[in-house]
Amino acid sequence: MARHDPILIQVPERIEGQRIILAAPVAGLGPILAATIGASLAHLKPWMPWAQEAPSMEDSEAVMRRMLADFIARSELAFQIYAKAADGSCAALLGSTGLHRIDWAVRKFEIGYWIRPDAAGQGYVSEAVRLLTELAFDRLHARRLEIRMDERNLASRAVAEACGFEYEGLLRCDSLGVDGELRNTLVYSKIGA
Repeated sequence: MARHDPILIQVPERIEGQRIILAAPVAGLGPILAATIGASLAHLKPWMPWAQEAPSMEDSEAVMRRMLADFIARSELAFQIYAKAADGSCAALLGSTGLHRIDWAVRKFEIGYWIRPDAAGQGYVSEAVRLLTELAFDRLHARRLEIRMDERNLASRAVAEACGFEYEGLLRCDSLGVDGELRNTLVYSKIGA
């Protein structure tokens, strides 16, 4: 099989679920991202190195534009998670998700996610993970999907298990936590046909 340039792979910029919409990054939405992260700092701080202080609108706009560039290049496929309004439009920004650490030769992806605290525990992340799993296997022909998390992150682990990902193992002293201490990483996966 000839090797294809990933930039030519068709990836939808909008994926509708029952209660949410996953939307590709859009330039100009940095202020909304900054406000959502700022309101979520205490919730995100233990797990996300980039959420240690409130970002400026300019910093968040730069992040949004980098995510857009990566989406176009197919090197990372980030999506914002929006509540779905009654008319089918995007309502409030709830968080972010995406397919990361992409290996197009193997067709391997890692799903990452975060959600604002007032939307946590309501199944939005699980819905987003199910939508990305469908995208990865049905449209992107994934052979392997992973979800990785700090072993102390019980909420993230619950999402992986609720979405049918299989526990593969514990990577001991795999990385540094936001506090600079060594941490263990749990690995969950789904394998394609």
